[in-house]
Amino acid sequence: MLIRILGAAAGGGYPQWNCHCNGCETVRDGGAISLTQSSIAVQSEEDGSWFLINASPDVRQQIEAMRAEGCFDLYFGNLHSGNRSLPFAGILLTDAEIDHTTGLILLRESTAPLNIYSTTTVKQALTSGYAILSTLQNYCGVKWAPITPGEIIKLTDDLEVEAFALSTKAPKYIQSTIQSTEIEVWGIGLTIRDTITNSTLTYAPGMGSINNDLRKRFENSDCILIDGTFWTNDELPSLGIGTRTAQQMGHLPLSGDDGSLSQLANITTKRKIFVHINNTNPILIPNSPERKTVENAGIEIGYDGLTIKLGNPP
Repeated sequence: MLIRILGAAAGGGYPQWNCHCNGCETVRDGGAISLTQSSIAVQSEEDGSWFLINASPDVRQQIEAMRAEGCFDLYFGNLHSGNRSLPFAGILLTDAEIDHTTGLILLRESTAPLNIYSTTTVKQALTSGYAILSTLQNYCGVKWAPITPGEIIKLTDDLEVEAFALSTKAPKYIQSTIQSTEIEVWGIGLTIRDTITNSTLTYAPGMGSINNDLRKRFENSDCILIDGTFWTNDELPSLGIGTRTAQQMGHLPLSGDDGSLSQLANITTKRKIFVHINNTNPILIPNSPERKTVENAGIEIGYDGLTIKLGNPP
């Protein structure tokens, strides 16, 4: 299984167009690398097909970066032919947030329907609240398949995916319209297994806590890509940028006694990588004390284009 981080930043990217925080200004001054918005892709090494996980507003730029490195050669052969083609066999959505779904609109020029996997709540939001799926039906079309936490979906002969519940926080644009009093799963994580090499990836970009079930899932994975959005719980209020804390936004901060750094310390997963990192998070600034703390803990900080190969064919 091959994994590529397409975008390592949280919504807004790094730098964010209207932000003048220390991190964004450091990028503009040339002191840090820019990052596109959160998304990854996973490739089957059996048939070469790629699966996109979340479609960020930067998806066109991310596809071109993959194309430049020959990522699609095995799957499509000569991409410079006169035919238009979609480089992804399917698109999996972990939630209905704007920064994880807007890229779908940019894929409307596909000559074939988009194969989209999501929960029913996400489908509902993207049909009536932020009507991307309804819009796409008037362009390339959509073939939708449900993802249900706890069920295993076979993507290819060698790749299978299992979703697990991560968050009950609905997107902001639809919260005022929800009438049901039942607690619904809005955000999921994904565990992807290569059944030939027996390797496992767990992806949890919107992680509000680490319970025992999630801890066991991490322990049984060869690589985990995890929520690195905020350094502190009061990061945005302390900077005068917003009023909500990290946990109110559904993100477990890295620092603090109950933060993800502390909780990941005893998890023995081979590779632990932070993704979905907000532009205000000081771990993005080279040589910052916070970045050194993460590196000293043996955890990697994701970046655009980072490629991870898991398992060796028997």
